Amino acid sequence: MRLVLWGDGESPHLLKWARALAPRVELWAASSRAFDVGFDALVPGGRRLALATTPNFAGGNVALLRQLPRLAQWLRVVKPDWIHAHYLTSHGTLAWLATTLLGAPGRLVGSAWGSDVLVTPERSTAQRWLLRRVLHACALSTSDSRHMAERMRGYGAGEVMTFPFGLEQLPELPAAKDDTLFFANRGLEPIYAPLRVIECFAAIAQQWPQARLVVANDGSLRNAVQTRARELGLQDRVRLVGRLDADTQADCYARARWYLSLPRSDSVSVSVLEAMTHGCLPILSDLPANRELVRPGDNGWILDDDALPDAPSLKALLARGPAIAAANHAWVQQHAMFEPCVQRFVQRLSELQAA
Repeated sequence: MRLVLWGDGESPHLLKWARALAPRVELWAASSRAFDVGFDALVPGGRRLALATTPNFAGGNVALLRQLPRLAQWLRVVKPDWIHAHYLTSHGTLAWLATTLLGAPGRLVGSAWGSDVLVTPERSTAQRWLLRRVLHACALSTSDSRHMAERMRGYGAGEVMTFPFGLEQLPELPAAKDDTLFFANRGLEPIYAPLRVIECFAAIAQQWPQARLVVANDGSLRNAVQTRARELGLQDRVRLVGRLDADTQADCYARARWYLSLPRSDSVSVSVLEAMTHGCLPILSDLPANRELVRPGDNGWILDDDALPDAPSLKALLARGPAIAAANHAWVQQHAMFEPCVQRFVQRLSELQAA
């Protein structure tokens, strides 16, 4: 099976897909930008196309659209069985145009990433129209949550496979945790609501004098987060550490008892899955995909809109902390490992190809 992986080749998420697909298919890759060096060991240079654009995934990608003839010509040379487009409203649109408008070979399969289905189509009629066309053209689509899969079907998707963008390796549960340590590592951008993370931690810290928060990652709101922490008198209890490498981040997960993730829109987050496997107790925003992972008061906490956590409720969870950690770890092992999911995905492509 000859498959073209088409998306942002500098994204670690696309690289993760490449690692899983490379042993299973004849893998080719096209990138709207360049390629992460990790692709070198997975896809030979002769099987890659880098368009070197700087796409804006919210839309308006004139520079990327200008590369459509180049993409279509490359696909004519490759003659793929499948074009696997990641992020439906950008790369999915170009794959659809290449095959339908310019006659490039290959059947389309699309993987939704979250905001391409949950956010971007709400911005304009044109974006909704494009998403419908792309989903209708896909012989198979993938979603990482049941909630997003239903939204995709509402836009006209046919067959949708639903599985988390899960873990490649399962870490062992740490032997000990710091019960007063909170960790957050979503981007410091408006969609991830980092200022709400600070407000929620402030409510906890007021009732829990030993509580501390480590904030990883970076973004446009970094200065605002630092300022708000100072205004709330938390400068000695909130530490911003920037972007972390995988090993350092794993160490933060392993030490922290609590994990805060409060985005305004999200599908099932791999960061939440990582936190759960490291024994963190998740405190999440009230989104449908989060409720697929957490039962409030049972294996974590869900915060209603504008609600703040209270220390007594969290301490009730803490009393069962080790048992919750073990149960969440087992759930991820059973339901959210990436390799078996990709194996099922490739098997379904084989069945569709043979039909």
